[in-house]
Amino acid sequence: MVEEKEIKKLPQLKEVFDGDWKDIGHENYRTYIFIEEGKVVRLTIEEPAIINISKSGGHRILTKYNESYYIPYKWIGFYFETDDNVGWRF
Repeated sequence: MVEEKEIKKLPQLKEVFDGDWKDIGHENYRTYIFIEEGKVVRLTIEEPAIINISKSGGHRILTKYNESYYIPYKWIGFYFETDDNVGWRF
């Protein structure tokens, strides 16, 4: 079970960031797939809120819980599920 945390208002945080941020708050989770030392590794981010894609292809993600992630462009794929329970894979 996921631990409940206080959700803070994101518009105040968006002002801190430079660049082009997209709303992905409709996603329940986002999972990235990597190959590390010949093994498949998955990283799941719960409740993503906004994303910025760098020129190098890296993804900067801020969650609804104000957790920050940088995913370098070495992933081989990712998938997510939306609020209407539709899954997407890339």
